[in-house]
Amino acid sequence: MVGAMFQDALDSLADIASPPFRRVAVKTVALTTAILVVLWFGLDRLALSLVGVEPHWLALTLSLLLGLGLFVGLVFLAAPVSSLVAGFFLDEVAAHVEREIDPSGPQGRTAPVGEAALAAIRFAALSLLVNVVALVLLFVPGVGVVAWFGANGYLLGREYFELAAMRFRPAAEARSVRRERALTVFAYGLLIAVFVAIPVVNLLTPLFATTLMVRLHKRLS
Repeated sequence: MVGAMFQDALDSLADIASPPFRRVAVKTVALTTAILVVLWFGLDRLALSLVGVEPHWLALTLSLLLGLGLFVGLVFLAAPVSSLVAGFFLDEVAAHVEREIDPSGPQGRTAPVGEAALAAIRFAALSLLVNVVALVLLFVPGVGVVAWFGANGYLLGREYFELAAMRFRPAAEARSVRRERALTVFAYGLLIAVFVAIPVVNLLTPLFATTLMVRLHKRLS
């Protein structure tokens, strides 16, 4: 199973580099960047309007500190925002992988617009939660990094596997399959956690995670 897992990971990475996925990747990164830039200017203007102290050097120092804080905050928000944006394209990605793996087999159900929007918000909230948990765990001596990968592996593996499974099964059945194969799903989730740990590249986490879990679900089915 380990060999199959790493093969699925390599195939998923290759998928991201293929033309259909590049289009989704470009849209995801472009929209994410645009949202972050708008947030940057909006929050920067708001912060500067609140800095009205004297003397000038103190105002300048506070302005620089606020700018640094905004930068760190936006880096922190990059993954959740990209998850929100990519959430609207995940059905497209999943359908492409399903056709690639089994062209003559059954194709998954495309989620209605409302359901897709809720899924996008859920993934963004999950990504934000994972980042908050990760930030806290990194300051826990001795367990920080291990706990970080464990939390990411479990949460991301669970959510993306159920997304892939629910294209073919009711939600309750998808959760049941995930629980039955909990160890395998967690192992695949750890691969997603490794991907999340790579700065900038982690903006493409939703695409990699979706392709990976679609492959796992097909394999288990």
